[in-house]
Amino acid sequence: MSADAMSAPLPPPPAYRLSQRMSRMKTSAVREILKIAERPDILSFAGGLPAPELFPLDAIAKAFEETFATEGRPALQYSTTEGFAPLREWISSHLARKGQHVHADQVLITSGSQQGLDLVGKVLLDPGDLVVVEDPSYLAALQTFGGYEVEFATVRSDDAGMDTDDLAALVKKKGPPKLLYVIPNFQNPKGTTLSLERRKALVRLAQEHRFIILEDDPYGELRFKGVHLPSLASLDDQGVVLSLSTFSKTLAPGLRLGWVTGPRPLLKSLTIAKQATDLHTATLAQRATARLLTTFDYAGHIQALMPVYAERANAMLSALEAHMPKGTKWTRPDGGMFLWVELPQGLDAATLLPRAVEQKVAFVPGAPFFANDQKPQFMRLNYSNRPPDLITEGMRRLGAVISDAL
Repeated sequence: MSADAMSAPLPPPPAYRLSQRMSRMKTSAVREILKIAERPDILSFAGGLPAPELFPLDAIAKAFEETFATEGRPALQYSTTEGFAPLREWISSHLARKGQHVHADQVLITSGSQQGLDLVGKVLLDPGDLVVVEDPSYLAALQTFGGYEVEFATVRSDDAGMDTDDLAALVKKKGPPKLLYVIPNFQNPKGTTLSLERRKALVRLAQEHRFIILEDDPYGELRFKGVHLPSLASLDDQGVVLSLSTFSKTLAPGLRLGWVTGPRPLLKSLTIAKQATDLHTATLAQRATARLLTTFDYAGHIQALMPVYAERANAMLSALEAHMPKGTKWTRPDGGMFLWVELPQGLDAATLLPRAVEQKVAFVPGAPFFANDQKPQFMRLNYSNRPPDLITEGMRRLGAVISDAL
């Protein structure tokens, strides 16, 4: 090649013609902040991270070792889209013990519950469809459904979860939605729990107006205060509830194992959509996890998590009381991994974040959790990933940043 050819300017890149839906898909605020928060000098309360020191590492390693030793070749082979039958049967039995009676053929294994969100969007949602969410709601669900070009309608929420009176008024005004999305237990981002009265009212509304509820329950096992409440799916006898859950918050997120349960006709459509997405969830992870669950005290493991998470939540609540300036408010979760902070009037959490990072502490600004009218005065804090002493120090730093801003 001649020198002239080598020095010639490169042609411009092609004009990438992205789909219209990409204009509706926003980058994840949490994923972007985690890039900063991964710095070892930052005390991060941003990600929804379980405590890694509580992963049942030895038990998982043994399960994978035994899987390779006894069923290595099938564990590395293609598998069925629906999922590994023994794992689906275990999930069916586990849910039955909690009052949700579904047959194993009503369980679809997914690559984390996030895939379940996407499959539901793919199967149910067309451009312009009405999707009802809490105000605020899980930002990755908003990101997923937004990609399907839907119209969001928001319902007020308080310490008892989604306000079903406000929902009834919305349905009367706008008509029934195509889909209602709710996290009933220890909601992300607020940490609040939907009351039993409202659970019953929500299912009644869905049955009366014939819309689908998507119940997302990744945190339901993580209750460290009060009593477990029945799932929306267990209250439904008319096939209006699809339910998602995952092993990410109880075993380990790296397994990427979740599931969807629901009426058989909807499960069939979700299975077809999954076939077109990834064929099936990783065979090795499914088989090893199924083996783990037959030899491992899963219930005992959950019970061992709860005192730790309770201690960390209490440490954060005490530290907020000690270090936050007057006018700051926060929720008081009974389980899960998060609480929600409202800043004193006039402050913007996104503006505070760079100042917080300078002081080696990080959080997630709350605005992206709102589907429509974003409110800048909120932040989400995660307490499950840090020990009490670091939680206390982090809240001291954060309180100083907020006080300085005032």
